[in-house]
Amino acid sequence: MTFMITANQLRAARALLDIDQRQMAELADLSVPTIQRMEASDGVIRGNVDSLMKLVSALDNAGIELISPRASSTTGGRGVRLREPAAKPKAGRQPKQSSSRALERVR
Repeated sequence: MTFMITANQLRAARALLDIDQRQMAELADLSVPTIQRMEASDGVIRGNVDSLMKLVSALDNAGIELISPRASSTTGGRGVRLREPAAKPKAGRQPKQSSSRALERVR
């Protein structure tokens, strides 16, 4: 599995989530300077594989989908988007804590 994300995708993902670098660092269990270095990268973020895995996982858990340049689209290119919210659970079931609730704890 590859963890390809660009600095532009990271900044766009933060904008979609309406969070700052400090909140992104908390979500990914990384330091603020690490997030700052990642966002200052030129093109694809390079760095410690563990840090990249934490970042991509945190974005995924927050509902962000990273779009690779090979993904189907009318114009191609990289991007990010928010996933559709999951269907509401049926009555009587205890809902799992959603990523939006986890995100609210950071805000």
